[in-house]
Amino acid sequence: MKSKIAGLVLIIGSLWYMIAETICAFSFKDSLANTYLIHTISELGIPHPNSPYFFLMNSAFILIGLTLLFASFYKLNEYITKNKILFYIFTVICGVGVIMVGLVHAGNPMAMTYHASGAIMAMVGGNILLIILSRSMDKFEAYHKITLILGIIGLIGFGLMFLYMKNIYMPVFERMAVYTMVIDNFILGVYLFKDKF
Repeated sequence: MKSKIAGLVLIIGSLWYMIAETICAFSFKDSLANTYLIHTISELGIPHPNSPYFFLMNSAFILIGLTLLFASFYKLNEYITKNKILFYIFTVICGVGVIMVGLVHAGNPMAMTYHASGAIMAMVGGNILLIILSRSMDKFEAYHKITLILGIIGLIGFGLMFLYMKNIYMPVFERMAVYTMVIDNFILGVYLFKDKF
């Protein structure tokens, strides 16, 4: 029963993230293509006429962080047979980081350090967490391969984002580093929900 609850929580968190970003992208004051190609995810969460549903984006950051922390400490930790300390460390880094991104929006010079720090914690810590998960569980063999690939793609995306920070299309690489974690949360949620352990 606990695995079903943890799985459902992860599924809800990841689905809400994608729904919230989609709503914010469609309502953003630019074309949909431009919103995804040249505007960062964080821009969707800035209280500004450009993003009338900014609160949805920020709620999605906070919710996905909370669902990751809850599911990890409530049940997922029981599936971790190796690297448990690393699992806990990077779960907290990622979870707290993405919550910070939601609580302290971009665009505020006074708080930009906290927002940027939270984003780095979430993207780097989260994708490292995916790689740790792929090497630390004794169940879900197919998931091990999927999450390892997603973690590597996410870290490559972050590296490209860092290298091309001033490039107009940098947000593409940012999304590459973020979506890997959202997709993984959903897939892991399905595995946990279907498991009888």
